[in-house]
Amino acid sequence: MPGSLRVAILITTVLLFYLAWKYVVPELLVILNFLLTVLTPFILAVIIAVLIEPVVRFLHQVCRINRSLAVGLSMLVVIGGAGALLTLLVLRLAVELSELSVRLPQYMGPLQAEINRLVEKGKIFYFQLPPLVTERIQENMGTFTGWLSHVAGSLAGSLLHFITSLPNALVTIIVALIATYFFSRDYQLIIKLWLETAPEPWGQRVVEVGRRVVGASFGYLRAQSFLVTLTTIQSIVGLYIIGAKYSLTAGLLIGLFDIIPVLGPATIYIPWAIWSFFTGQIAFGVKLVVLYLLVWGVREVLQARVVAASLGLHPLAVLVAMYVGLKAIGVVGLVLGPLTLIALQAALGTIKPVNHR
Repeated sequence: MPGSLRVAILITTVLLFYLAWKYVVPELLVILNFLLTVLTPFILAVIIAVLIEPVVRFLHQVCRINRSLAVGLSMLVVIGGAGALLTLLVLRLAVELSELSVRLPQYMGPLQAEINRLVEKGKIFYFQLPPLVTERIQENMGTFTGWLSHVAGSLAGSLLHFITSLPNALVTIIVALIATYFFSRDYQLIIKLWLETAPEPWGQRVVEVGRRVVGASFGYLRAQSFLVTLTTIQSIVGLYIIGAKYSLTAGLLIGLFDIIPVLGPATIYIPWAIWSFFTGQIAFGVKLVVLYLLVWGVREVLQARVVAASLGLHPLAVLVAMYVGLKAIGVVGLVLGPLTLIALQAALGTIKPVNHR
């Protein structure tokens, strides 16, 4: 191939990639965002239907209950139980926070006295500075004040957006619950219709891939539930041992934050330890730091191994998938990365036997 032709092909390829990235990809993202917005209740319905399927199968096959009634009872037990547990947790937290708000002034006393002492020292030091330095400090304070105003405005806007989106969220939840019932009740009919519609052998392959992905997804959820439960138990027991007040509520709150990868237990442990240092409880603050390092270390050691064991994948593959997912699409990628790897493994597993024939 002549060199000039190679250069022309390379330039054309680069130009096509640039045009696709500049004009096609943004439009595809807009379309994808619209589809996700429209299909959100039905995606939630499929997820909930998959989650309650073991309960439905138990009631239908073991207890000999009609499937329609079994689906309704399963939704009532699983969704109602989760809602009741969350309500009890919120009420317990409200009681603990109410008691804490009453005792907060006496906790704030030593900290406020220390802050006042530092402010008085700062005033003396400030008036001894050169005029150029004081002007620069005032400029920086003005910039900081403007930033705080911007943050406050953003928070107010976010709160307003959250309030205005509540009706849409309620409609989404209602539609998702109704769709969950029909998806769960008629899932065999839906699969049969798909197999009759899709060309062979792709219909059966898609069903097989879906089953493998669902099974592995349950394993992934079990692994994450185990890790969150372990973190919660470690925190409750550890806080009780070091003599922390409200150890049960604090441990449950730490477990709740452990579900959020970006925040995690550090959201509770680190500010609590800093507060203890400020209020003069140095020994207790050190204990909190040690307990946090223990909880963090155990989770980091077990995470890749437990997740890999549940998914049937090598720990390094799971770690790479989680890291790539995090870098590609953010926090959601920590979950979608391993699930994508599962889907690829399942797809290859269904295609290879056909190719060997």
